[in-house]
Amino acid sequence: MSDHKIRNIVIVGGGTAGWMAAAAMVRLLDRSTNITLVESDEIGTVGVGEATIPPIIAYNKMLGINEDEFLAATKATFKLGIEFIGWGAPGERYFHPFGCHGQDFRGVHFHQLYLRELKQRPLDDIACWSMSAVAAGLGHFARPAPDAPLPLSQLAYAFHFDAGLYAQYLRRLAEKQGVRRVEGKIVDAELDSSTGHVQSVQLTDGTVLSGELFIDCSGFRGLLIEEKLRAGYDSWLHWLPCDRAMAVPTDYSGQPDPFTRSTARSAGWQWRIPLQHRMGNGLVYSSAYQDDADAEAQLLANLEGQALAEPRRLSFTAGRRRLAWDANVVSLGLSSGFVEPLESTSVHLIQSGIVKLLALFPDKRFNPVERDEYNRQMSDVYEDARDFIILHYKATRRDDSEFWNYCRTMDVPESLGRKLELWRSKGRLFRESYELFGTASWVAVLLGQGVVPDEHEPAADGVDPKLFADALDKMKLSYRAMAEHMPEHGDFVADVCKRAAAGAQP
Repeated sequence: MSDHKIRNIVIVGGGTAGWMAAAAMVRLLDRSTNITLVESDEIGTVGVGEATIPPIIAYNKMLGINEDEFLAATKATFKLGIEFIGWGAPGERYFHPFGCHGQDFRGVHFHQLYLRELKQRPLDDIACWSMSAVAAGLGHFARPAPDAPLPLSQLAYAFHFDAGLYAQYLRRLAEKQGVRRVEGKIVDAELDSSTGHVQSVQLTDGTVLSGELFIDCSGFRGLLIEEKLRAGYDSWLHWLPCDRAMAVPTDYSGQPDPFTRSTARSAGWQWRIPLQHRMGNGLVYSSAYQDDADAEAQLLANLEGQALAEPRRLSFTAGRRRLAWDANVVSLGLSSGFVEPLESTSVHLIQSGIVKLLALFPDKRFNPVERDEYNRQMSDVYEDARDFIILHYKATRRDDSEFWNYCRTMDVPESLGRKLELWRSKGRLFRESYELFGTASWVAVLLGQGVVPDEHEPAADGVDPKLFADALDKMKLSYRAMAEHMPEHGDFVADVCKRAAAGAQP
């Protein structure tokens, strides 16, 4: 029988995407597979993706990573969600927590019963029934054990980390298991004239690296997927008009917040991400409504600490590669697409691409059905993330700038329009298995930005009003009591790092 196994994989580019791919493949593929990663120390990485979402925990576990060690090595903090300021209207704020709101009651979604109760009496924000949101509001954190009781078991978390340190951490892990790193810049790639597949890449020093499967992690440039294979790119600038970002780190003192903050500005929004050693800050904005000089001045005027470096500028076009996998090249990270960092999806999209590639891993024959299925699934994932982020812009009531007037009145994709109609009618949300953000996330943003349904679904009326009202009040008290008993977030992180140091090998 002929051996069709792929034996040589070349990863083009390092950074977060490249080393995430290398670390996963060397751990999970056949040991006879040779994995080479080529990168240049002279080429910088974007490095602004410092916030993540809960699926990163599963990825780290897949690689056998010790979470305490990872937190110490990447200067990480915990993240319980995102605080949004000024998105619905100036002066308003809400919290998008990880995890669920409350508990479903006799088969009826919690938010449906909350909506019904809201018509009967004033209620606090729905975030008061989220374990993650309540803990975040107090600046507290505790990591739930697998067998944790309610309501602690409902706490869900992710991380803020230094993206550069994360890539270094994964590099050490991958190289220890056999990944070969080659230093150098790629100047050309050779295609097979009969198949159109990439045969090899050539470096500036003349080195030629041959492979059967190439992973393009070369950033926005798309060195193989676009410059060689011309896979094409679909721009989403019409729906996501921000196309610039400016990042600057600052110092800070005191306890780090266990959440990301996103503050709406005149032509975009500003992020604030606390790490152990610094605060990550940045402004995402539209060049059609704000020039670079004004954006820089706005960012620097709204920093909470002393800037530790000059602001770094980044240009991008929100969208995705038409073919994430073309011929024998699979693109990951920025070479595959970019959905702006509003909901911290960048690292997850890399992770999703890796997991789906491993599930549909080809052999040398490159069956088109595997490639097509990969492209279909990645298209779904990207478009779902796209719709959720567009929602934040569309569901604004701001009319204080041309930018927000455009966002409020713009047309949206049919898929998002359908979801909004179902929500506005009776608060219904139907989520498919491929979709990243669950019901609780959509509820948080929609209610947080003032999109309240006209009615609740009829099934909610079948629940005894007094029974649920009592349960609602008791749930709220239980979340608060549990959060108050948690340690302060910074103290918890410090204890984690101490344990990691104590367990480190000399």
